[in-house]
Amino acid sequence: MTTNDADKVFAGSIPEIYDEYLVPLIFEPYATDLAGRLSAFKPESVLETAAGTGVLTRALAASFPDAAIAASDLNQPMLDRAAARFGRSARVTWQHADALALPFADESFDAVACQFGVMFFPDKIRGYKEARRVLKRGRPFAFNVWDHIERNELVAVVSEALETFFPDDPPRFMARTPHGYHDADEIRRHLGDAGFIDIVIERVNARSRAPSAYDAAFAFCQGTPWRAEIEARGGAGGLQKATQHAADALIGRFGAGPIEGGIAALVVMAR
Repeated sequence: MTTNDADKVFAGSIPEIYDEYLVPLIFEPYATDLAGRLSAFKPESVLETAAGTGVLTRALAASFPDAAIAASDLNQPMLDRAAARFGRSARVTWQHADALALPFADESFDAVACQFGVMFFPDKIRGYKEARRVLKRGRPFAFNVWDHIERNELVAVVSEALETFFPDDPPRFMARTPHGYHDADEIRRHLGDAGFIDIVIERVNARSRAPSAYDAAFAFCQGTPWRAEIEARGGAGGLQKATQHAADALIGRFGAGPIEGGIAALVVMAR
């Protein structure tokens, strides 16, 4: 398995930690934002790609109580967590699917949405072409991507802490993949190559809050594929030591007790 392949592995205890700690830390405000942007289009059918543990699925279901939602993801453990948390619903279906090879007919959906997933696409243009293929003509493709890691304060501090903890070979998952696709011109070019014409990209700032520095460090270090990189370098007990080192760095920057910092993402609407 290559490094980039490992970046897509959310397995073991990661889905539960991700959902319990990371979703409220950084994902919830952007799920609400993305669902709100689609409200003007009043979709009756929505495809969600890279659904993860379902934070956007829940926001879409709340925003469009009559819409049929197909929530898909390549990672079955994440999808299982999403389905278990959401519960049974006749209008929400869960589909194991690759966003680069969607198992849906042409022009099947009124909207396609993707919450912080396109950064993981090994072929961005192909993924965008698939979104456009399954969209009814003129309907929206809405997604978001994380801005540069330095614009996201908590994870930037954790990243710096891991660099000092592993100075010879720092784990770079977060900078490489989640925060590695933030050039608006590049995104616009890729969408254009996929056939989209009307493209709007906006930077959206929000606040990230955690009950404690350790909660934030635990979310990032143990609820993402960063975990595998840390374990590969740290040996026995290394994961916990690295997590505590990151927590100490957050305390040094933001203080003890509840902490908060700025987060930033690019939100894209394309037709």
